[in-house]
Amino acid sequence: MKAVLLDGFGGPEVLKIAEVQQPTPGEGQVLIKVAATSVNRPDIVQREGNYPPPKGDSEIPGLEVAGVVEVTGAGVTSYQRGDRVMSLVGGGGYAQYAVAYADHLIPIPETMSFESAACVCESYITAFLNIFILGGLKDGQVLLAHGGGGGVNTAAIQLCRTLVPNARVVVTASAGKVERVRQLGTDLVINYREEDFAEAIRAYTAKKGADVILDHLGASYLAPNMKSLAVGGVLMIIGIMGGAKAELNLALMMVKRQRIIGSVLRSRSVDEKREIVAEFYRTVMPKFSDCSIEPVISQTYALEDVAEAHRTMEQGKHFGKIVLTIDP
Repeated sequence: MKAVLLDGFGGPEVLKIAEVQQPTPGEGQVLIKVAATSVNRPDIVQREGNYPPPKGDSEIPGLEVAGVVEVTGAGVTSYQRGDRVMSLVGGGGYAQYAVAYADHLIPIPETMSFESAACVCESYITAFLNIFILGGLKDGQVLLAHGGGGGVNTAAIQLCRTLVPNARVVVTASAGKVERVRQLGTDLVINYREEDFAEAIRAYTAKKGADVILDHLGASYLAPNMKSLAVGGVLMIIGIMGGAKAELNLALMMVKRQRIIGSVLRSRSVDEKREIVAEFYRTVMPKFSDCSIEPVISQTYALEDVAEAHRTMEQGKHFGKIVLTIDP
């Protein structure tokens, strides 16, 4: 089959199209003929040599796929050849065929294209897990989300608007994305290059702060995030683009009963992912089926143009998801 391999670690130029052996599904797994996948920030980090796949998962990049079931492994009875599905994968998404656990599959609604389905699993499940399952955001509370028009952030805004319509959503973004972020349904957009977001969120909430913060910067944002966090609030750290080490005032954190939770989806166990996917299917997928939520696609590239797709993500000019389509 055709797949993307890494010719060493480095810039987008190390991404190479090659012919490799088609994988075989094991017990409880299925082989998916991939129609589309998406570029996610962890793919960039893996390409740079800083995010190896979990033991036993494919070395091929790509964390989510949408396509058609080709072969079912032993013990799989809930799906059959020809079923349209989307799924999380620990690796292997940038290829014509990928193996996934049957318990991680989600049927694609009839109204949804493969390109849109390829946007769902990594970004929307990440946002749902961290904001709702772990962060516990409720109606009437305030979410502060960093990331402007990235895939997880656009997903977060849409999920909040449909699941907790009375929550207030505050987002930090660059000047060129402020208006588009606002149009997605945010209550406040902060231009982080011109404003101190910690001061802005405190002013907006009458000094109360945000109940849940979704952050992918890590160290560089730790101090202002803690300043922005309400009493009893939760800081969800899902990335360390701004560094991995920072000082923390534990005394103030204790007095304000704040929590910091680090969270990664890829390295979770098969059983953990099954439970998360099941909850996401029950709670969120009806919103896709009735088109209450429609994935935001920034650009679509052919698999052969994967290097250019990575460059687009690194430039930070995209809004929503970057999709790769795969010819049969």
